[in-house]
Amino acid sequence: MRARGAQEDIAKVTAFFDEVAAATQRPGVVDLTFGNPHEPPLEGLVGAIRAAVEPRTDEWFAYTTSQPSAQEAIAAGLTRELGAPFAPADIALTQGAFGAIELALHLLTEPGDEVIIPVPGWFCYPPMLRTAGLTPVAAALEPPDFDLDVEAILAAVTARTRIVIVNSPHNPTGRVYPRAQLEAVARALDEASARIGRRIWLLSDEPYRRLVYGGTSFVSPATVYPWSLIDYSYGKVLLAPGQRLGYLALGPALPDEDRADLAGALFTTQLAIGWGFPDAVMQYAVPELEHVSIDVAALERRRDLAVPALRAAGIDAMTPESTFYVWARAPRDDGDAFARELAARGVLVMPGSLFERPGWFRISLTATADMLERALPVIAEVAAEA
Repeated sequence: MRARGAQEDIAKVTAFFDEVAAATQRPGVVDLTFGNPHEPPLEGLVGAIRAAVEPRTDEWFAYTTSQPSAQEAIAAGLTRELGAPFAPADIALTQGAFGAIELALHLLTEPGDEVIIPVPGWFCYPPMLRTAGLTPVAAALEPPDFDLDVEAILAAVTARTRIVIVNSPHNPTGRVYPRAQLEAVARALDEASARIGRRIWLLSDEPYRRLVYGGTSFVSPATVYPWSLIDYSYGKVLLAPGQRLGYLALGPALPDEDRADLAGALFTTQLAIGWGFPDAVMQYAVPELEHVSIDVAALERRRDLAVPALRAAGIDAMTPESTFYVWARAPRDDGDAFARELAARGVLVMPGSLFERPGWFRISLTATADMLERALPVIAEVAAEA
């Protein structure tokens, strides 16, 4: 049963989620696990939703597919950001990146196909693939830099390969992959597609695209490899993961025949997977939300507080170029034990075993500066005892 396979893939995460929920009931606990808000919502977010909920017509809350005003705002924003042309018809509004990934899987694959995923990588890829009747195949990213590994991707390709997922900016490491690495992947996928006799697609998973730290340039894989789709979530830039809003975008260089096929299937596929559209109010708010963002400079200041403190404690911590997270090697290469020891002293971190890298751990920068300042000495204390 596909549901059982997905349950097994995600069991460690759901168990950890329950542990965090129980631990945060204790007074004084500092939660550095998930990318959740710890401060009041953004005024721009609240204002946009408040304005959008006010009905303008009798059908304001009727069945709502992808709203033209939202498609137009997103296409214009993508064109500016990525330096490549997007049309409103290229955009399908979804319930966050979850919905966009699910839509992409149903558009591009058949049961039994394989999808290559990065490891370490987002822990929801495998269960999502299992429930779609697909097989996840790992392509390792290795320290110290966790660069894209073309050889690892090619080694994972078989006759059943249909999609390669590239997550940049990358969770959990915070890497933003440079154009040269993306071009190498594009060449490899083109050659591999010719070798196996079917097109391998690239799904560019970009929910952190607007959270890039100073001096780093973001390049979308979709501007490098024509057979690409982009998934995006507003939950990161708005720090509001509970408001499910995202989209799937057809790549700007997609050949006309493929574009027509996919565009023609978007509505029927979203209908068939269970009305895979966001709520009407969130769609009406998109033109305003395109211009709302959490304070990226504040995130960067927290990064610049956390990384040196971890390194001073003897912990090998990467400097993230984006995302909410700092990825670091655990003392004794045992992230589970380190997380347990920290939790016993009131600091919650995410063990790397959830990302198939048990020697590492991750902390979230969505914590306040005060939370970090309380947590970092505890982390250093536990590391010194290891």
